[in-house]
Amino acid sequence: MSAAGGTKAIVAALSANLAIAASKFVAFVVTGSSSMLAEAVHSVADSGNQCLLLLGGKRARRAATEEHPFGYGRERYVFGFLVSIVLFSVGGMFAVYEGYEKIRHPHPLDSWYWAVGVLVFAVVAEGFSFRTAVKESNLTRGSLGWHQFIRRAKAPELPVVLLEDFGALIGLVLALLGVGLAIITGDGVWDGAGTLCIGILLIVIALVLAVETKSLLLGESATRETVAEIRTALVDHDTVVDVIHMRTLHLGPEELLVAAKIAVRHDDTAADVAQAIDAAEERIRRAVPIARVIYLEPDVYSAEKAAAGPDPEATPGGPDPAPHTH
Repeated sequence: MSAAGGTKAIVAALSANLAIAASKFVAFVVTGSSSMLAEAVHSVADSGNQCLLLLGGKRARRAATEEHPFGYGRERYVFGFLVSIVLFSVGGMFAVYEGYEKIRHPHPLDSWYWAVGVLVFAVVAEGFSFRTAVKESNLTRGSLGWHQFIRRAKAPELPVVLLEDFGALIGLVLALLGVGLAIITGDGVWDGAGTLCIGILLIVIALVLAVETKSLLLGESATRETVAEIRTALVDHDTVVDVIHMRTLHLGPEELLVAAKIAVRHDDTAADVAQAIDAAEERIRRAVPIARVIYLEPDVYSAEKAAAGPDPEATPGGPDPAPHTH
């Protein structure tokens, strides 16, 4: 995923959420609807989350230092994880508490048309934001389904915005149902029930985001397709005859570390091996431009060793372990 695509989706979501939050707070003051208050706090939390994502993207672009020689690319994962915490605490838990209190102490809605009007406006604005996120995601997800895209994406911004906007749209529908039933029945309990459902929805989305970003924070390998491309680029069957084993690690969404033990011929000179390593690195970078850090260790290829079975890390010359997808 390009950083530009993620930034565009974040800015669209931030603009929509700021306008929506203001309108929801006005509607809450006029109507006293707990659903409106929960939705207003949700929009404020979403706006803060988008600011966190923008800040994470900016900090990730800092140059590498002696203390952090591989750079700061993982800052984007850190801030993505912070988003899940904010969504869980500020959005989800607040809405659950507010819904519980409204169910215990219900009261009828005042000026209900304000709430309905604001919710309809919010649906339109969130729909615009969600459409932008879908459009940007379609540029990179290829043939992947949405579930696979969210699980396998190495850049956190688009999955976060997609889930937030999708959750916001469902939350608005729940708020409309709660407010509508409260208006029809004259019973404010329905407004509280809608608020409670919004809180539960936000908590579920926050937990999904936490699980996905936690895996990125721990460190994920490249996708199966990228690993295959790197392996193909490494072996030229002339100077590099095989890949004994290989490990990949994302240092950031657009930065990959590649470490491999490669098999060379036993009669190659040191100069031949050095030249082969340089050529292999060049082939990898052409095939996978995000492979920024490459470490290649040469070893003498042995058919007997390859036939003996797996070593402590991998099968010589065989496939690497399946890369984990979060």
